[in-house]
Amino acid sequence: MITRTIFPGKYIQGPGTLAQLGKEAAHFGKHAFILCSPSVYKGIIPGIKKAVSQDIQITVEKFGRECSDKEIARVTRLAKASACDVIIGMGGGKTLDTARITADSLKLPAINVPTIAATDAPTSAVSVIYNEDGSFDRVVFLAQNPHVVLVDTTVIANAPVRFLVSGMGDALATWFEAESCSGSYSLNVAGGHASRTALALARLCYDTLLEFGEAAKISNETRCVTPAFEHVVEANILLSGLGFESGGIGAAHAIHNGLTALHQTHGMFHGEKVAFGLLTSLFLTDKPVNTIDEVYYFCETVGLPTTFAELGLPAKISDEELMKAARKACLPGESIHNEAVPVTPANVLSAMKVANAYGLKRK
Repeated sequence: MITRTIFPGKYIQGPGTLAQLGKEAAHFGKHAFILCSPSVYKGIIPGIKKAVSQDIQITVEKFGRECSDKEIARVTRLAKASACDVIIGMGGGKTLDTARITADSLKLPAINVPTIAATDAPTSAVSVIYNEDGSFDRVVFLAQNPHVVLVDTTVIANAPVRFLVSGMGDALATWFEAESCSGSYSLNVAGGHASRTALALARLCYDTLLEFGEAAKISNETRCVTPAFEHVVEANILLSGLGFESGGIGAAHAIHNGLTALHQTHGMFHGEKVAFGLLTSLFLTDKPVNTIDEVYYFCETVGLPTTFAELGLPAKISDEELMKAARKACLPGESIHNEAVPVTPANVLSAMKVANAYGLKRK
């Protein structure tokens, strides 16, 4: 059995680390193409542009808000025309995914600078492609992980709390999915079996969230960088990233993909839908009641959705509508088939309904 464990080239985290961006980029050449979200373009680029330009020439482009084939083609065309040596993505997960896939297609090094801790996308060698309407399309596997991931926790502490909480939802599933892949001998995202290192990091991710999640949320609410906040940012971005990629993914992420088929969920963040996907998977895979209660309690404490209504769905949504999500979650090739239990759309529908009912009962 061959294991595959992959990592970003360099991971830098702490308050004020954005000041190191120019020097890090200059290791790869003389010209950097920066793709940034509109909020970063307006709020961060003006403050760092002069400092970064002292080390490397830059071209800055605003992201078009959706990691779609159309946007990737546009950004790739602009990056190629700039004759850049390195591509920097700054912003949220979709911005970083677009920057990474652009760098991959142009065979250039990539630097990721997440300005929120909402997903584990920054460290990975995959990009998730969406349709223009925001529904999930496919996952693209890239040649390698980013060369540098630079995380300025001062910036992240000043971002809305909902982003951090969403990141906790994404990270919360990491251990359960990695454990499922290991138990079923399924391949991880990197194309091999999980190493003991990957499983240990996935478990550390879960334990970190349970211990420091609530304190980290309070730190974010007060816009303060504390040790607890640093621990959870590391869990959301690094531990979850390494855990999902080298440990594997399962039902939680497949159910997330299924939920994108319901237009009412398009206003929800990735991690919020993954969290409900995890709750559904706990019933689908027959987890012990004490484990179920532990995960529900965490979600309730930090503010992750535990009911259909909290996902933006009608409280009395029909089985017919829910079945759209269940069928999409069970499509051939979906990660739900990494679970060591029988999986059918009917089973997923039942688990989704029970997850909602359990969440309502606990309230």
